[in-house]
Amino acid sequence: MTKMTRADAAEIYRRLAAATPEPRTELCYRNAFTLLVAVVLSAQATDAGVNKATPALFAAADTPEKMAALGEEKVGAYIKTIGLWRAKAKNVVALSKKLIADFGGEVPSSRDALEQLPGVGRKTANVVCNVAFSQPTIAVDTHIFRVGNRTGLAPGKTPLAVEEGLEKITPPDFRLDAHHLLILHGRYVCKARRPECWRCDIAALCRFREKSPPPDLAKKPAVKKSTKRLAATPKLREAKPKMKAGRK
Repeated sequence: MTKMTRADAAEIYRRLAAATPEPRTELCYRNAFTLLVAVVLSAQATDAGVNKATPALFAAADTPEKMAALGEEKVGAYIKTIGLWRAKAKNVVALSKKLIADFGGEVPSSRDALEQLPGVGRKTANVVCNVAFSQPTIAVDTHIFRVGNRTGLAPGKTPLAVEEGLEKITPPDFRLDAHHLLILHGRYVCKARRPECWRCDIAALCRFREKSPPPDLAKKPAVKKSTKRLAATPKLREAKPKMKAGRK
């Protein structure tokens, strides 16, 4: 794979931005606190799945104080449709209590402070910093990890390596929106199992060699030839003429 140039990287972002002029998170939230909770719940789950559960939860508790008052059992009842809901309910209540005890009930704007909260790792902290506080952080999830490696934009064996690669090669003008531009591209175009290269805006710049063809041009499965032999047509035998006995 040839190394991505800064010029090509800039053009990739320019094209992605042209395709999605206003990239936004697809998680539903009301404020910085509910955003934090939604991102915690989205770990190993889809945004769509989280969005089905959170409206009722946030109607009941949209502040750390209200969430802590609900307790694990009631929070769990709201999020049972989300994977790992028991552990997540425990973390949501615990982080709510810590916000009250250590941060005056406010969501901190620094990544280091956010990572002190239960259930919050670097990726979650980066999302909150970017969306709630407009910081140019790039959270690397499975989609961005795949796009960074597949396109050659920021190859790396770990999420942190990809994040650092993206920070180096992403032009300043695109740093704020980079996370959402890449995640939306990975979610809807550069898919894991079969990337839709035929409609990709950055296909000409992408370093991925095995481009997927359009569905109508995809190879059709070969039809197996029948191995059954047809019965041989019996040959007609010519009747031999009977010889008459000659006279002696």
